[in-house]
Formats: sequence, structure tokens, C-alpha cells
Amino acid sequence: MSRPSSPVELAAALSGQAYLADRGLSTAMFLALSLQRPLLLEGEAGVGKTEAAKALAAAFGVDLIRLQCYEGIDAGQALYEWDYARQLLHIRALSERAAADDRAVEELFGPQFLVERPLLKALRAGDHAVLLIDEIDRADDEFEAFLLEVLSDFQVTVPEIGTIKADVPPAVVVTSNRTRELHDALKRRCLYHWIDYPTPEREIEIVRLRAPEVDGQLAAKVAAAVGRLRGLDMAKPPGVAETIDWAHALNALGATALDETTATDTLGAVVKDHDDMALVMEHLAEVVGNA
Repeated sequence: MSRPSSPVELAAALSGQAYLADRGLSTAMFLALSLQRPLLLEGEAGVGKTEAAKALAAAFGVDLIRLQCYEGIDAGQALYEWDYARQLLHIRALSERAAADDRAVEELFGPQFLVERPLLKALRAGDHAVLLIDEIDRADDEFEAFLLEVLSDFQVTVPEIGTIKADVPPAVVVTSNRTRELHDALKRRCLYHWIDYPTPEREIEIVRLRAPEVDGQLAAKVAAAVGRLRGLDMAKPPGVAETIDWAHALNALGATALDETTATDTLGAVVKDHDDMALVMEHLAEVVGNA
């Protein structure tokens, strides 16, 4: 990956991928690349944490290697596993020989039978990849502890083979929605940035960039209405992703304005919880009237 020379250059490269990064985010990403440190991005759902990693990979023409975390994920699913089918075929081939020597048996656990999962693939790709460890807060404490070696030394240990270390570390972006608190040991290995909801003006820019077919006035109305929704006591306030979805939905229906009728018809694009839906419907006139 060719490293940007400044946060301004990085922001421009991301803008070319329809991602608007403010000064704080572009600086944090620039420093993570320059210092070869993982970047931990936190913020509410839908504010663009995952998209930041996608845009970074696209901007510099490298692979995006994504590890989607979930409850119960373990090292085998994230790092590597053995190709048991090929090993069985190899054993069968060995059995047909007169006698298999120790070296032939050891080959069963050689690199040719190792199936790369995201972490190992990223380490071997080095600076030709962006490693996205997405929603780390969904994984358990044990998996978080397992990641420490990867995030600090950019290496992993395979017992049968030994230590595999990246010649040049990949760019690493770790995201969290803060469904649980992450441990200090992981945070210390990363640079940190909180992505907040954008200002109304910036959100309009984002909608116009990601949904250029939407009329400017309608984009402004949608952004204002979403800002009003975030002021309600919602269980799941809408993120920027939902703002873009709402604009797309209104445009797909041929709507030229945001009123109670069009808002009701398309509310499922921006509100994703039953209780929140009821709450919003109670305040819909206010939300649309102030949009």
C-alpha cells in the first residue's frame, strides 16, 4: 500500500471512494498507517466505522480482509484450520506405499494443508491488505485475549509449524459498537477514535455523495428529520447508513418531498425496532414538520 503523505491527502483519497472523513478521523487513520498501529474505531451503529475500512482498502487498491466477530468465534475460525479432506487423501496415498517414513507423516501438518482464515491471510498479505476486525465487542473475552499477539506483534503461532510474522504489517481497523467494554490490554495496542454523528451540514454532504440521484432539498429534509429522530428516546437511533437508506427509499418511490404520508410509507428504511416505530409514529408530525 502506498502511504499517504498527510491526513489531507488521505481524506481526499477517501472522498474519491464516496467516504467523507473529518479532520479527526483522517488524522487518526493517517497516524495508524504511519506508525503501523491498529486503529480502534468506536461509535454508534451506522456512523461509518466499517465503511472507513472499506474505503481505505478501495482508495489504495488493496484487498479488504474482513473478520466478522460474533459470540462464540474462536481462533480456528479466525486464524486457520487444517484441510482434513486433503490430509485424508494424503494418508491414503501414503498407505499405498511400502512404508511411510517420518518425514512423509510430518507433511500432514505442513503449510500445503493449512487453510488460511482472515487473520493468517492478512499477515501473509502484509501491506497489500487492510484487515478489518469488525464488531470486536460481539466476541468473548477469550477471543479478545487471543487477538493481543496479532495486534501487538503482527504474528501468530501455529503449533505444528511455528510462528508466522508479517514482513510488513497490514493496515488494521478494529470496530466496536460498545455493546460491552473492551479490555485495556486491547486498547493499549491500538490508536483510538470515536466516530460521532455528523453535523447536519456534513450529513447532507454525505447523502448527496452516496445518493447523488436524490434531490438536494429532499436530502436536506431527510437529514434534518433523522437529526430530530435522534433526539427521541429511541432504543436504536438511526445512523448515517439509515439516513442514506431513507433517501434512497424516498427516491425509489418518486417522492419529491418528505411529509407524513411519504414518511409513514418509508419509515422501515430508517427505524428498525418495533417499539421505536410506535414512538416515532407518535411524534411523526413533529419530526416531519421540523424537517
